[in-house]
Amino acid sequence: MAAAIDRIIGCDDPRPPGEEIGRSRGGRPILAYTIGSGPLRVSLIGGCHADEPVGPRFLDHLVRYLAGPAGAELRTAATWSVIPHVNPDGARANAVWQTPGAGCYDFVACLRHRVRELPGDDIEFGFPAGDGDDGARPENRAAWDFWRAGAPYHLHVSMHGMSVAAGPYFLIERSWWRRCSEMTAALTHEVEEAGYALHDVERHGEKGFHRLGRGFCSRPDSRAMRRHFLDLGDSKTAARFRPSSMEAVRALGGDPLTLVTEMPLFITPGVGAELGPPDPVLTKWRERIAGWEARLREAGKRDLGVAAGAEENAVRQERAVREEMAAAGLTAMPVRDQMRFQWSFIRVGLKVVGAEI
Repeated sequence: MAAAIDRIIGCDDPRPPGEEIGRSRGGRPILAYTIGSGPLRVSLIGGCHADEPVGPRFLDHLVRYLAGPAGAELRTAATWSVIPHVNPDGARANAVWQTPGAGCYDFVACLRHRVRELPGDDIEFGFPAGDGDDGARPENRAAWDFWRAGAPYHLHVSMHGMSVAAGPYFLIERSWWRRCSEMTAALTHEVEEAGYALHDVERHGEKGFHRLGRGFCSRPDSRAMRRHFLDLGDSKTAARFRPSSMEAVRALGGDPLTLVTEMPLFITPGVGAELGPPDPVLTKWRERIAGWEARLREAGKRDLGVAAGAEENAVRQERAVREEMAAAGLTAMPVRDQMRFQWSFIRVGLKVVGAEI
């Protein structure tokens, strides 16, 4: 199961025909794949957040590889249930900036054009609470029905990303943490050998995020999410949270290891030197990025021809933000490296659950 990432993302085999498991709110098809017949049952999903493009990109490569001649070993080891992109409407809304140039994404384009569902309406926390929950989004109901046909699972991975972070970040089913020591050591070594720092923050259980070790955290939980918004006095938002994909898969039986990959599009150095909370470096980065985004979006509005010289002003603002980004040390993380660590997390997860059966 040690398929090299270069062979996966370089695979030019045709995409296998997928199963249309449902339609999005906007009527777009949602495709899924069941590949292989091995004893390990693995669920992979991408696109739960509309502004996180690398997970779906990787899963598109992976289904091609799994279905082709080179994927025979993986097909023998596991039965793969894959939903490469559960959010085709989100992909369409973000398409203007989600084509990377020179192997990475453009931060200015991301800030100007990214679209993300509001808390309580994002797909990751919208899965049915049970068979009678008809209020979930159609994307979530489609995935739920697909999973039920292949459950129970040994491993579930939801492919996520972050706009900015100090480096790769790995979220793990908390009850499995003590069984993952070799896995975490291997991932830490690989990340550091590649020249990256692990993203490391302390949130003391906020929204279900409990720091487990440097660069590793428990995955979030819908109950903790609801408590967070109730504590803020926002019962309306709290009531909109349904189970996450991780909770939904676990509800289908067994004791699956659930993982969340969190790969940054852009690297913000210095985060994690002081854990906090609040992390003072992270706070400074957030303030700086919020200022850049506000400037770029305002310049973009003026660029619509409302005022004389607006186009020139927009160009000046973009140039100034790029210069400030470079001076601050913000850099783009290559897409290939993001995919590499996504696959590494899946690969070590397979090793952990394989040792359990």
